[in-house]
Amino acid sequence: MRSMREQPFHPPDLPIINDKVYHLNLSPGELAPDIIIVGDPHRVTFIARNFLRGIDVNKEHRGLRTVTGYTDWGQRVSITTSGMGTPSLEIVINEIVALHEIDFQSMERKEEFPTLNVIRVGTSGGLQKDTELGTLVITEYAVGLDNTGLFYDAPPPDERCVKLEGVVKDALEGVISENSRFKGRISPYASKAHPDVVRALTESAEELGVNFKRGVTVSNSGFFANQGRSVSRIPPTVPDIDVRLSRTDTGIEGLRFENMEMEASFLLHFLYPLGHRAGVVCPTIDKRPEEKFLVNYQEKVKEASRVALNALRRLREWT
Repeated sequence: MRSMREQPFHPPDLPIINDKVYHLNLSPGELAPDIIIVGDPHRVTFIARNFLRGIDVNKEHRGLRTVTGYTDWGQRVSITTSGMGTPSLEIVINEIVALHEIDFQSMERKEEFPTLNVIRVGTSGGLQKDTELGTLVITEYAVGLDNTGLFYDAPPPDERCVKLEGVVKDALEGVISENSRFKGRISPYASKAHPDVVRALTESAEELGVNFKRGVTVSNSGFFANQGRSVSRIPPTVPDIDVRLSRTDTGIEGLRFENMEMEASFLLHFLYPLGHRAGVVCPTIDKRPEEKFLVNYQEKVKEASRVALNALRRLREWT
């Protein structure tokens, strides 16, 4: 039987120190409901320096930086760090939601709270040969090859998610050695970007005239063997996972496996069933089958950030 902790929440479950969440070190009100989330803490200041004015929050704690300020059109926006990978993201996104949903005095969930708009701006590896290096990928669906999402028993948002889980599982099992101790152990889970965010990102990219594609993003649990990089002397469980997925049909007309990164899956898996709106836009900065890597990718991050901020403007207007 599933159990839920009774409210009020207690410090071991949700540590609050001096009215601040434990890891982000933020108080309610310091984080806007419109948020760009990035992996690299230095990317927070890079985006803020280029796009925000009137900074009223600039904090760093445990390697997690948050800046809150205003866009040129007066919208209050926060940029915060998720860290690398879904385990770190799981901590951060829980605290982001808690800052808006929970009353820190009573330690109970509020009856009313704002809908969050959260857009991940990151970098990714391209999977398709005909997708130009530097192209922005707007995620429609994500498939998680991490296990973070498996600890949150959310129902699949639609039948496409169920299809994607089966497609990816079959694709990986087809190349894992029969002698592998991990045969049958990888359990993909699929998640969905909020349609409003996909639409807002698409309209913003079109308005700004940037090169973009929409597709399925694969979120890996690591950077090296997890994404097909065979650098260590230990053989990868799934040989050439990137090549395998690039050639796999998603089963969804018009959508391909376009890119790989490390956070999209859980972000969408967690926020969608809560009724918050989340999406992802990442430039492709490498294409390993062609041995290409975009060294000077900051301009592409800047481009993706501009698209994301314009999307947040649209989302707030639509609320």
